[in-house]
Amino acid sequence: MANETKSTAERLGYAADARVLILNADDFGMCHDQNEGVIRGLKEGVFTSSTILVTCPWFEEAAQFARNNPDADLGVHLTLTAEWDRYKWGPVSGRDVVPSLVDERGYLWQTVAQVYEHARLDEAEAELRAQIEKAFAAGIDATHLDSHMGTLQLRADYHEIYARLADEYRLPIRLASRRRIGTEGMGAILDQLDAAGVVTPDHLIFYGPSSVAETETYWTNLIRTLKPGVTEILCHPAIARDELKTCARDAMQRDADFRYFTSDKTRQLIKDEGVEMVGFRELRDLMRRASPTPVPLPTMGRG
Repeated sequence: MANETKSTAERLGYAADARVLILNADDFGMCHDQNEGVIRGLKEGVFTSSTILVTCPWFEEAAQFARNNPDADLGVHLTLTAEWDRYKWGPVSGRDVVPSLVDERGYLWQTVAQVYEHARLDEAEAELRAQIEKAFAAGIDATHLDSHMGTLQLRADYHEIYARLADEYRLPIRLASRRRIGTEGMGAILDQLDAAGVVTPDHLIFYGPSSVAETETYWTNLIRTLKPGVTEILCHPAIARDELKTCARDAMQRDADFRYFTSDKTRQLIKDEGVEMVGFRELRDLMRRASPTPVPLPTMGRG
């Protein structure tokens, strides 16, 4: 098919050498300091998209923002982990409905490895659907799906759920590079996504600076060396006050990322580099125009 040789950027109407950027603010809904960083990042900075943690206590603040700003580009951050030591959350379905997803205190597992060790796939899928439906019920016009801590991207059986949800809800997803997926033995996942017409960015940057001191150098170099195509960069802009410092180990890096991506200097850099900014909404529109209804997908079985 023609689409197989075209980048997502080209399918959106950009030239083959165009550098197109989705700058995504992750973890919207985690806590108030995170929410303030995300909201200000979307309004005052260069962020074009954000993703909401439906499971978290401050979800309602994010949902209110979504209702008051219907043009905001907001996705659902599909979540099976609660990673912090002293700040926890549980499944929206309730611990009794999805018991394999929670620890002895009823919280989601702390690590991805624990999810893979304990969780039942049917309960994981039921919980993820519940998170999407909770977002819809709160008035969020979700533009995409992605995976908190990469749980749905690191093993084929979980990636199959990810692809199925993307197909059924007709939503684009965050995706690691196609080359990486192929080399990690998940080539069938690509076939599944392509069969369903699921749209993804061409490139993903999911790592950040190694220290606060390197923030400006790191992000500036990355922006200057973006490849042609649609690249998604994700980070976690937040305001590092007492709330965030008491729960997030990387609070100061989150604050540094917020300050970098809300600066006039960064805005000018993007303009000078000729980088085009988009959100996931453009990818969703492309996906739904090409295939407005779900495509029945074969079950791959456990990987």
